[in-house]
Amino acid sequence: MSIQLMQQAILYMEEHIYENISYGEVAKSVNMSSYNFHRTFSFIAGMTANEYIRKRRLTLAAKELQTTDISVIDAAYKYGYESPESFSKAFYRFHGSTPRQAKRKGTKLHLFNPLVIKIILEGGNIMDYRIEHKESQRFIALVRAFSNEIINDDSNHDIPDFWTECSEKNLIEPMKMLRAKGKRDLYGLCSPLSDSETHFNYGIGVMVDEDTDAAKLEEFIHNGYSVWETKPVDYAVFKCFGDDGDCLGEAWSRFFKEFVPQTGYIQTDDTDYEIYFENGEKGLFCELWVPVKLA
Repeated sequence: MSIQLMQQAILYMEEHIYENISYGEVAKSVNMSSYNFHRTFSFIAGMTANEYIRKRRLTLAAKELQTTDISVIDAAYKYGYESPESFSKAFYRFHGSTPRQAKRKGTKLHLFNPLVIKIILEGGNIMDYRIEHKESQRFIALVRAFSNEIINDDSNHDIPDFWTECSEKNLIEPMKMLRAKGKRDLYGLCSPLSDSETHFNYGIGVMVDEDTDAAKLEEFIHNGYSVWETKPVDYAVFKCFGDDGDCLGEAWSRFFKEFVPQTGYIQTDDTDYEIYFENGEKGLFCELWVPVKLA
């Protein structure tokens, strides 16, 4: 997603701020999949598109309550809330005061202005990457659907909890044993292809190739594991050094803020994944593989 497309998306949200829109509709306005738009916007803006729309509506609602005679009930429905009660709760969480208090002069309110996206180059930090092409790949994986809303939410631990749950239920080690010793790398697979645009699939898996015990695959599939296939695609590959997933989030942030604007590559609607190596180099948390093409 280019900076120009991001600004177009923001303009679309501003022009339709009073309508019942979601990030899915905003994504369509800039010809992006719902999943990729949500992820890109979240990392560049530091918030989801739905959060941006909510903050802008609450800002505009406060202004209208203070400067006109609009009622709280009318303001609630005008700004997309199902009831005055839900509007009042959201309003108080954002402003620290109720809609009725906002009608009084002197009430402290929060202002959230429209975003203007700019690229600011600072320092001379090096971002190492490599471009690799991969033909179709197959994995056997434990797969679960997650809400798009958890992307870039630092307080959410759904995916780490999924890893913990699978580990505690001893579902990962048997899968690793399908692979030859020394080739038991784990993959964190992330796909925009799901039945609902509000969710994405995340899988914990291992590669299926000549080094995999094919005779046991059917048994795993029968026990709830899934076969995950990818298409031939080019990947931008980044090494994430650190002790935890924070380095992975930093890599994603730099991908959107530095790599995409400076290289001309954009992410495609294909599976991206992390590789957690059985025998990785010292300090390496994982490798991030992002499917890309030249814009």
